[in-house]
Amino acid sequence: MLQAASRLSDILSTTGLLQEEDLTRILQHQQQDGGSLVHRCLEATDLPEEVFLPKLAEAMRLPFERLAGVEPPTEVLSLLPAKAVYQYQVLPLSAENGRLQVAVRDPFRQGLLEALRLASGHRIRMVISPLADIEKAIKRLYGVGGETIEQLLEESAPTEADDLLDADLEELDEEASVVKFVNQIIWEGHQDGATDIHLEPMEKDLRIRYRIDGVLVAVPLPAKLKQFQAAIISRLKVMSNMDIAEKRLPQDGRIGLRIRGEEIDIRVSTMPTVYGESVSLRLLMRQSTLLGMEHLGLTEEDADTLKKLIHRPHGILMVTGPTGSGKSTSLYTYLNTINSVDKRILTCEDPIEYEIPGINQIQMRPEIGLTFAVGLRHILRQDPDVIMIGEIRDKETSEIAIQAALTGHLVFSTLHTNDAASGFTRLLDMGVEPFLVSSSIEALIAQRLVRTLCPDCKRPRDLDPAFLEEAQFPTERLSEGQIYEAVGCESCRNTGYRGRTGIYEVLTVTDEIRQHITAHDPASRIKQTAIRQGMQTLRDDGWGKVLRGITTIEEVLRVTEEEE
Repeated sequence: MLQAASRLSDILSTTGLLQEEDLTRILQHQQQDGGSLVHRCLEATDLPEEVFLPKLAEAMRLPFERLAGVEPPTEVLSLLPAKAVYQYQVLPLSAENGRLQVAVRDPFRQGLLEALRLASGHRIRMVISPLADIEKAIKRLYGVGGETIEQLLEESAPTEADDLLDADLEELDEEASVVKFVNQIIWEGHQDGATDIHLEPMEKDLRIRYRIDGVLVAVPLPAKLKQFQAAIISRLKVMSNMDIAEKRLPQDGRIGLRIRGEEIDIRVSTMPTVYGESVSLRLLMRQSTLLGMEHLGLTEEDADTLKKLIHRPHGILMVTGPTGSGKSTSLYTYLNTINSVDKRILTCEDPIEYEIPGINQIQMRPEIGLTFAVGLRHILRQDPDVIMIGEIRDKETSEIAIQAALTGHLVFSTLHTNDAASGFTRLLDMGVEPFLVSSSIEALIAQRLVRTLCPDCKRPRDLDPAFLEEAQFPTERLSEGQIYEAVGCESCRNTGYRGRTGIYEVLTVTDEIRQHITAHDPASRIKQTAIRQGMQTLRDDGWGKVLRGITTIEEVLRVTEEEE
């Protein structure tokens, strides 16, 4: 024991990063209660792994290796069971002449070499790597929940996809493997910032994808997952209080989870497909911190216009855009901005995505007759100052909203249209009288979400005149800034993007636009008038963000339509 401690002391002293008293204290703690020696050293030196570990590797005469892009052959990965890989946080890299090279973070871990030797049947040579590198590589190469699926295979070894169909779910719960796998999928999605998780049965596979920053990303998964498709889907249906025996009809349910102190509300939808039930999970953070208006991505001019609009005493403020364009987030931000003791604010929502203290939020329940129209009619008897309607879907709801605006209430709502001007024609198409639309609506705001460039890897772009012309980019604005391109690195999952921001089109209703609405003029004419009066289109706002290095030309083209 003393000899081992003396050798440890010599190795750690050689790094030159530890004071004598720190070294003594670390070794004392290590002898008393074990734990990770490397972790204790990092805490004592307050150094990042990338600085400490190369010095440690040099002192131990071991290689230090970063694992970005490392692709060990499948036969090498199979030499260590997934259970050992996850338990010891190690990664097999190569095998030669009966010796297995393994990336480890803590070479001092007691019994590690012997455990790896027994598990693999090979002699072990260690390579030191940062823990973050090892974890990312394990997830990429073994798949999310790899050790759980391996355990399931050992326990049940099913031969067909339906073998678990009639299995006793209580037994599976006791074994906890399926439960653990489902929890891992949800946890990983939450960690990666996914808004949706899709489980999609294929002929010979079960595909799982996360929607991150508005784009679907395939999740690396263990092999043979298809065998447990029925059990995984049954577990999700049990969690969301669905009928697990009904596989022919679509079903909807809800799961309430608490993960590390955060409340997550998950909307679950199943749909029968050719190869089994497809399951979609929408992750809603009920207690998310709401952004301030300064974080929405509005230009200074648009932000000033909106601040005036949301403080008006009456009228309708409508936010338009397709599903997933951030309409709800914007509305909640506006409400949160004007939320005060002297304003009574009520909302009709389906679902309630954020909970705001001080605001009375009502969940719509169409199955018992509580629709937007019914809820809105009763809200007007509650003496509100401000009303928010989750979405205007029909003539009845729109007419009640207009009457509320005309009788002294400020109304916020959303519509599904491609641009701001189309909002007027959508309401007219619903059968609402033109004079009611023109006299009640104060402004329409169209918006989209664009992915923002990863600050760690973005780089200036070589401008191709042919590409700029094809994209209809206004070359006269090139002097305003620098255009960047997406590259891709580990911190952005090699996408080149990290996070999202909004691009906006704020159409304020003027007397001239009211005349267009009353005359039932087309949306294109209303848009031309608004642009002449100073409105910035979605594309224009997008180009401004491109020139400020926030996003790329491709992103703006992806979410906006070609200018007419």
